[in-house]
Amino acid sequence: MRKIVFIVIYLCFSIGLLKAQDEKFKALFMYNFTKYLEWPEENIKGDFVIGVFGSSPIIQELMVIAEKKTVSNHPIAVKKIIELEEISKCHIVYVPENKSSRIEEIAQKCSAKGILLITEKEGFAKNFAGINYVKVDGKQNFEINKKNIEGKGIKVNSTLVTLGIEIK
Repeated sequence: MRKIVFIVIYLCFSIGLLKAQDEKFKALFMYNFTKYLEWPEENIKGDFVIGVFGSSPIIQELMVIAEKKTVSNHPIAVKKIIELEEISKCHIVYVPENKSSRIEEIAQKCSAKGILLITEKEGFAKNFAGINYVKVDGKQNFEINKKNIEGKGIKVNSTLVTLGIEIK
């Protein structure tokens, strides 16, 4: 019986570590995306704002990055989005899977120029997002819909498209 309890505790701990590692990779990916994207000049004034819709462990990972890095020489501000109206102040809006049921109204608020929508639910890059996180062979990857991104007035470097899985 002790062995079973130990195994269950070990598995729970391991799963927690894997989830934390996934969030760290997603945050690093998100920051690195900014190196291959160019926002409209009029949208880049003051802080570069990354909004996370609702609660997500990625917020902490993004805050670590924001302490040390910039986007085009602009400080990074990480914001937990509670109300849909807050979206208009962001350059990137990330929607974790647990908030994906609200994707249509979030995407509507992200329809303004200069807001990149990043999601993590299968099929969202086709209809809503510019970038969608996916797992391929157990490894973190991303889908990219160049048309959705460029439709927001954001220029996409072709290198970014080749690094991800292009959705047309």
